Amino acid sequence: MQLAEFFSSHPDQLWHLAKQMGIEHAVGPLPRVDNGSKPWDYMNLLHMKTRFEDFGLKLSVIESAPPTNKIKLGLPGRDEEIKIMQEFITNMGALGISVLCYNFMAQFNWFRTSTTTRTRGGALVSSYDHHLMRDAPLTEAGIITEEELWENLHYYLEQIVPVAEQAKVKLALHPDDPPISPIRGVSRILRNADALQRAINLVPSEYSGITLCQGTLATAGEHIPSVIRRFAEQDKLFFVHFRDVRGTKEKFEETFHDDGKTDMVEAMKTYFEMGYKGPARPDHVPTMYGEKNDHPGYEVLGRLYGVGYIKGLMEAVRKTAMAF
Repeated sequence: MQLAEFFSSHPDQLWHLAKQMGIEHAVGPLPRVDNGSKPWDYMNLLHMKTRFEDFGLKLSVIESAPPTNKIKLGLPGRDEEIKIMQEFITNMGALGISVLCYNFMAQFNWFRTSTTTRTRGGALVSSYDHHLMRDAPLTEAGIITEEELWENLHYYLEQIVPVAEQAKVKLALHPDDPPISPIRGVSRILRNADALQRAINLVPSEYSGITLCQGTLATAGEHIPSVIRRFAEQDKLFFVHFRDVRGTKEKFEETFHDDGKTDMVEAMKTYFEMGYKGPARPDHVPTMYGEKNDHPGYEVLGRLYGVGYIKGLMEAVRKTAMAF
């Protein structure tokens, strides 16, 4: 497993702390640009990649994308968005950036009803309570059915999978978070492992697989070691969000890595047994004492805790396996 972190596109405190923790792999966003050019242009991606390399980090994943909401909703202009995505993937491939983490959550991305839920020691985490959303008004998109989304996803994959194959970029599809449907009239279709399987089967390719977000799939009620085996056996496991939750899809909250519902030791053993050598990062960490919570789930101290926890699991599992 390649332990990574999600970074901003320019050096900051986390870049330095990550190197001090021994992290060598970066998950990046679209680069921040101030010159009026497009973030997905070749030169902007090149400059971001070389910034990471000059700092001693390998840019292994981009976990961001140009606008795709028209694609997801099947609106006029979706073909223009698809062309931009094709250009983006082509540029990634030319630069040797091998994994794109993408999603098909229409109208809004990952979604929570609170970002100030208190957990162990008063740390703040995000949480979701579907009861608070049952009577929420529709978005401007109105009612979006599951059938529409499946049709739009199929159309999208038909256009980008061949480009990803040519560019040799792995498309790592992230499940819907929260895995419940609908929210404000907008359906969510990628709510469990079976749905992810259906999605990557729409346009079969060795370059079309998944991001295994443990927190989302645990929320959905999946047994995480079984999901790891299922997709690793197919060589469809491209990227991992190593995190945890407690609760159900109707009502859940994020947790510290050692305080959720998943057997994290068993999960790490399974990655090792299945020979997973791809990137993995902690995600949605608690905001700890003294932090402002300006970026819920992505403050610094919880990331340090998460990285240390994962490194400890990796070393313990590796040494235990070697002993036998």
